[in-house]
Amino acid sequence: MEEKIVGFAIDPEYAKFVYSITNPADIFGKPEALDDIVVLDLSYANFAGLVASSFLSELGAEVIRIEPPGGDLARKMSPDGIMINDTGLPYIVEARNKYHITLNVEKEEGREILKKLVKKADVLIETFSPGYMESLGIGYRQLKEINPSLIYCAITSFGQFGKDAEKFGKMRGYDLIDQVRGVVMSVTGEPELDPDVPKEFKKPVKAGNWMGWYVGGMWAAFGILTALFYRRRTGKGQFIDVSPCEGLMAIANYLMQYYHMTKMEGEAKKMVRAGNFDYAVFPYTYVKSKDGYVFMSGFTDPNWAALCEIMNRPDLQKQYPTIRERLNPYNQPMIQKEIEKFTSQFTSEELLKIVLEYSKRPDKKGTVVTGRLNSPKEVLEVEHFKIKEMFVERKDPNYGKVLVQNSLFRFMSKTPGRIKWICRPVGADNEFIYLKYLGFGREKLEKLRSEGVI
Repeated sequence: MEEKIVGFAIDPEYAKFVYSITNPADIFGKPEALDDIVVLDLSYANFAGLVASSFLSELGAEVIRIEPPGGDLARKMSPDGIMINDTGLPYIVEARNKYHITLNVEKEEGREILKKLVKKADVLIETFSPGYMESLGIGYRQLKEINPSLIYCAITSFGQFGKDAEKFGKMRGYDLIDQVRGVVMSVTGEPELDPDVPKEFKKPVKAGNWMGWYVGGMWAAFGILTALFYRRRTGKGQFIDVSPCEGLMAIANYLMQYYHMTKMEGEAKKMVRAGNFDYAVFPYTYVKSKDGYVFMSGFTDPNWAALCEIMNRPDLQKQYPTIRERLNPYNQPMIQKEIEKFTSQFTSEELLKIVLEYSKRPDKKGTVVTGRLNSPKEVLEVEHFKIKEMFVERKDPNYGKVLVQNSLFRFMSKTPGRIKWICRPVGADNEFIYLKYLGFGREKLEKLRSEGVI
């Protein structure tokens, strides 16, 4: 294995050192950073909350998923309607490492049970409409009286206050709402200025994954971890209000600044949809090859000169000599087509070999970067990801053999993240969790079940 980790441009001794302290094979012999933290996840029909608690669970927190007795609606969301034991693929992925119990918080006894659990918990995550938990008497204002050190994270598309929260708050949180409000979608889609793109295709396009929910969940997890640092210094919990669309705005790079600066100069302009072009750096794009698409980058003047030399196109360098010409949105479709005249003659592997051979030349003019656009099948075949154990298979008694993404925190040298199990059926851990925290035996649980409380 050690021979495999030595890369093309990496010092072998350095690579071996990093591997020795982050070897995935050693993960389960190391401690977990959050193994003393208890998280109550009351997310409902919203993957932002699930994503947030997934990250915490990978780092060792004991995450208790609290579903209504019939199960979370999020279990029903799945591509092509594919279900494994009444649970969809997206939920199975985001249920990793979590205990699953049922509790009906709309019943008074259910709310009293939740309050008892809150006394034992460090974090609570919920994704209901603003004020819903408060109306039941189990919002932050009530629960912090029971547990002043509680970190309470509320996630919804419109946040907990403001005009839109008041107007649309009952809609809770939806990924597509997050995307359409989060500004990034306004520049996602076929390029508006490419004359070869039919007019009917020049419209905004959402991300292919639930980007709003995932970004919202990541920011929520970051906020919760920060709040845990503060609590360890002060003993005090706090409220965290997360709006996923604002999370998208935070990673929208220069879109708002471009509008603001052009407005200051007298003529406000919005960034137009760029498609595979990029109006800040170009060429920095995907182009056709014989066997699919490849990334091609050479946007600075020396790197552009290198790319033109590789393509044997000095005329292109002369026609678009500086960054200014190459960033012109009307020039980029023409540049793209000229690059594709070259790249479409070769496979992605051939292009990589050409670029690498050029990079070794002592008279090279600059650096060109290329890489293949991978499909899921190809990703699973990449040796690099196999060595780094990017994906793991777990055999589950309820869901069979399931492949999931490994923890991104697995390469922490002291407290790596890990995947311990995949998912649980609805209410699978009722006996274990209710006995551990509240002392409820089977007779008590059966009574609660018959009354519709769990």
